[in-house]
Amino acid sequence: MTPAEPPAPAPDAPSTEASLPEQLRIRRDKRDRMMAAGTPPYAVDVHRTHTLADVRAGWGHLTAGEETDDIVTVAGRVVFSRTTGKLAFATLQEGIGTRLQVMLSLAQVGEEALAAWKTDVDLGDHVAVTGRVISSKRGELSVLATSWVMASKALRPLPVLHKELSEEARVRQRYADLIVRQDARDMVRTKATALAAIRHELERQGYIEVETPVLQLIHGGAAARPFHTHLNAFDQSMTLRIALELNLKKAVVGGVDRVYEMGRIFRNEGVDATHSPEFTMLEAYQAYGDQRTIADLIHSLYLAAADALGSRQIDTPAGCIDLDGEWRWVSVYPAVSEKVGATVTVDTPVEQLREYAAAHGVAVDPAWDKDKVFLEMVAELVEPDCIQPTFLCDYPAIAQPLARPHRSAPGLIEAWDLMIGGIERGTGFTELVDPVIQRDVLTAQSIKAAGGDPEAMQLDEDFLRALEYGAPPMGGLGLGVDRLVMLFTGANIRETILFPHLKPEG
Repeated sequence: MTPAEPPAPAPDAPSTEASLPEQLRIRRDKRDRMMAAGTPPYAVDVHRTHTLADVRAGWGHLTAGEETDDIVTVAGRVVFSRTTGKLAFATLQEGIGTRLQVMLSLAQVGEEALAAWKTDVDLGDHVAVTGRVISSKRGELSVLATSWVMASKALRPLPVLHKELSEEARVRQRYADLIVRQDARDMVRTKATALAAIRHELERQGYIEVETPVLQLIHGGAAARPFHTHLNAFDQSMTLRIALELNLKKAVVGGVDRVYEMGRIFRNEGVDATHSPEFTMLEAYQAYGDQRTIADLIHSLYLAAADALGSRQIDTPAGCIDLDGEWRWVSVYPAVSEKVGATVTVDTPVEQLREYAAAHGVAVDPAWDKDKVFLEMVAELVEPDCIQPTFLCDYPAIAQPLARPHRSAPGLIEAWDLMIGGIERGTGFTELVDPVIQRDVLTAQSIKAAGGDPEAMQLDEDFLRALEYGAPPMGGLGLGVDRLVMLFTGANIRETILFPHLKPEG
C-alpha cells in the first residue's frame, strides 16, 4: 500500500534542486526522468469518453464480480494507491468529490505499463485510464485498465489524508484542502446552491439583476472604512465600493422598479469569525416598498435557501433555529430598557447611558455621542440573545444615514437588522428619497469625514442629482451572503469564502 505522504512545508524563498525537501526532490526526479524518456509528464490533452460520475451513473447497477465489454476512458487525481506483484489498485477523484476505482493487472496492461505505473505514479498525480467497466469481486465499481497515461505530475505531496489540516493551513492552502477534505468541497457546492436559490426567488418576484462599478470616485452607501486606489487613465484617486446601494437606487430612479445585485464588497476593517475585508453582498431595492415589504423579501430568500439546502430547522450550539417559526419584531429602545432595568429613550442623556453601559459591562469610548453609546449597548446586550429570527427595529438615525425618518416615532428611522443565531444576517429600511433631507444628511456625514472619521460617507452630488429627478418610495435590503451560508453550515466566514485574505506567510 502506498501510504499517505507527509505535508510539504509551506512555500519559502526559491530553492535550488539540492535544497528541496526529499519528497519534492523525488517527484522532481520522476518528472525529469519521464521527460528524458520521451514520456510527457503533462499531457496536452486527454480524450476522456466519460467522467467518473458518468461511469457511476451508467454502470452503478453492476453486481459483485460482474464484467462488461464496455470500454471507457476516464481521468482523475490519484488519492489512494495500492500495489501487489501483478496488480495495482487506485482511487481516482474528479471535480468536487466523485471517486472511482481503477485496476491495472499485468495480464491486461503488460509488464512495461504496470512497471511504469509503480515507478512514476504518486498520490496527487492526474492520470487517464482506458479499460473495461467491471465490478470487482468485492462489489467495487471499477475500470479494468488496458492502458494508461500520465495527465499531470504532482510535484508536491498531498497533505496526510488521515489527519486534518489545521484551520490556518486549510484556509491558506485551500486548493490542498479541497483535494483531501470532503467538507471543503461540500462548502463550495452549498454556497453555489444557496446563491442559485436566492437568484431564482428574486427572479420569481420580478427582480432584475444588474452589475455596478467596483471602482468609485466617492465612497458611500454604508458607514465603513474604504480601500483606496488610483486610476492612472484619469490620474484620479478612487475607492473600492463599500456598498452597492447608491447605484442601485439610481437604477430605480431610472425605472428599474425591482433591481438587485450580488457582488463583492470591500471594507478596510477588522478580520474575525464574522468579518472579512472582502465579502459577497446582496442588495435589492423595490419601488413602492418599505421596511415591511423588504422584511417579507428577506424572509422568502432565507426560506428559499433553506429549501434548496434541505431543512428549515437548523441545529446550532445555541439550540435549534426554526425558520418556519415566528420572525419577531423587537424595538431596540424597549429591548435595551429591559436589559438595564430602566427606561431608555431617544432622549436619554449620554451620561446616563454611559452609567447603564458601565453597570452592565459594556465598554464605550468617552468620545462617543449618545447614539453611538446606545448602539453599542444594543450590540452587546440585545443582539446575542436573538437566536430565533428577529427584526431589531426603530433605531436612532445614526444607524442608517440613508434610511427614511420614522413615520410615527420622531428621532427614529424605519430600519431593521435581521438577527439569527445572535448574528446580524441582513439589514433593511424604508429608503430616504427626499433629496433635500438627503443632502442635509450627507452634508453632515461629509463634515464628519472631513473631521477625520474614516467611516463617514462623502457628499455624492451625482446621487443627489438622481434623487432630484424623482425617486419613487422604496424599500432596500442588504443581505450578507457569506453569513447566510455560515448559518446553514455552522462555519466561520473564512470557511465560506473560497480564498479569504490572510496575513502573508513568514
